[in-house]
Order: sequence, then C-alpha cells, then structure tokens
Amino acid sequence: MTSPYRVCFVCTGNICRSPIAESVFRARLTEAGLDGLVEVDSAGTDGWHEGDSADPRAVAVLDAHGYGSDHTARQFHASWFPRLDLVIALDEGHLRELRRLAPTPEDAAKVRLLRSYDLSLAPSPDPSLGLSGEPSGDLGVPDPYYSGSAEFEECLEMVEAASEGLLATVRNAIEKAA
Repeated sequence: MTSPYRVCFVCTGNICRSPIAESVFRARLTEAGLDGLVEVDSAGTDGWHEGDSADPRAVAVLDAHGYGSDHTARQFHASWFPRLDLVIALDEGHLRELRRLAPTPEDAAKVRLLRSYDLSLAPSPDPSLGLSGEPSGDLGVPDPYYSGSAEFEECLEMVEAASEGLLATVRNAIEKAA
C-alpha cells in the first residue's frame, strides 16, 4: 500500500461526536497495529466551532475511558473527498449533507453511517466482509451537546460498539490494496 488509508468522522460542529469517534478509532487502530497504515481525522458539517477544542464533556468522557483527547475543530470541505477513502457520518442529517456535497457518485459512495458498522445491530454494510444487508432502525448517534454527561457516555458506547466493524472493514481494504 503506497499511501495511507484515510478515514474522516463528521458530525455537526466537530466538538462532540466526531472527536469522540476519531479518538476511539485511533485507539482501535493502534491496538490492531494498523496506526501506521491509516490516517484518522474528523470535521463538522458546519464551521461554528472551527478552531475550538473538543467540548469539555467529550474530553472528560474520553479521558475517563483512557482515550486521547487532543483536538481542534474544523469544517469539512467537499474538496477533501478525493483524498479520503471513507467519510463516516454520525447521523442521518450528516449523511445527507455529505452525500449532497460529494462531487461525484463515487465520492458519495464513500459516505457511511458509523452505526451501520455496529455488527450487533445487523449485518455489516461492507459486502467484502461476506455479509450483506443494511441495519434497520435509527442508526444516528444522538448529539449530546445539549445534554449531560450520561449522554456523552452513551455516545462513547455507540462509537465503541461500531468501531470493531469499521476496523474490520478498514483492515480488509488495506489487505486488498497490499
């Protein structure tokens, strides 16, 4: 593989959900020995918090569970699509917005919902894993911003649950490219 596989997690303001997903997935990659082969970052569909650190409650939940939390918010730009392999949306609204921004149908196909990788919900959306079908129900990670610490914990749990399926998909893509 000549260039790293690139994954970008996207929520609304890039201070709660997507930084949590970025930190958790980066840790999973390190545990799997893939951190040198995959670049992970995050962004928001809006630029309201551009330049800000992650929400203190997101940082607290990450720190409490042993994850890193160094982060600076930024806005997602359509020009990033060609360099990304996967764009992971945290809810249906982000999914629609990102697919609308995608310059080509191939770029739109790179956009997936994070919880579609939660194998406890349904088969993986990645046919290369030998499974097919789309999970049913609400696959969005609820925005904890206007809530309390319990909702940040719930967000982390949802992200962790989806990370194993996403890791398997990324590992498979890396192996195919080798």
